[in-house]
Amino acid sequence: MAEKDTYKTIEIAKGDTLYKEKGSKFIGFVFPISSEEDVKELIGELKKKHHTARHWCYAWQLGIEEVRYRVNDDGEPNNSAGQPIYGQILSNELTNVLVVVVRYFGGTKLGVGGLITAYKTAAKIILDEAVIVEKTINIEFQLIFEYQHMNKVMRIIKENNLDILNQKMELNCDFLISVRKKNAKKVKKYFEDLRCLKIKQI
Repeated sequence: MAEKDTYKTIEIAKGDTLYKEKGSKFIGFVFPISSEEDVKELIGELKKKHHTARHWCYAWQLGIEEVRYRVNDDGEPNNSAGQPIYGQILSNELTNVLVVVVRYFGGTKLGVGGLITAYKTAAKIILDEAVIVEKTINIEFQLIFEYQHMNKVMRIIKENNLDILNQKMELNCDFLISVRKKNAKKVKKYFEDLRCLKIKQI
């Protein structure tokens, strides 16, 4: 089995999709996130914006190879909100993403089954509208070499379409390059075979 070196996420937040059920309004939001701090901040902003809502239920997933996630029912019956939202994150195979469904109570109780359907549907609607992108998992290497070897190094970089993230040219050259994970071993060997530079994974 080939090693997976891509993942799906979203780059642009999207919000305010509406699903109604028996007078209750379920408003969906999706955000790209890179840390748990992002989650706290975004939930805080939504609570200010929708301060008269009854519930702010959410699920998030972070990480590419080591995945962390959390679900929150925010006062709804256990597993009736956060888990159905998370199910939609999983079915879209997304990571580094937060999905929030804000509920305005409409006066009629929906029961656990009704809630599960409503939260799942609201999450599905917002994710169907979001632009999902596929990204590669990359590994970064630092290359240190003398200026006279620049041509050899640049040849490998060009032939393999590598990205130079940073370069310093002082007494010697110090490059930070990004290599797609599945090509990392091969590319590392190309540089090691030059024997005129130091390479280390960052």
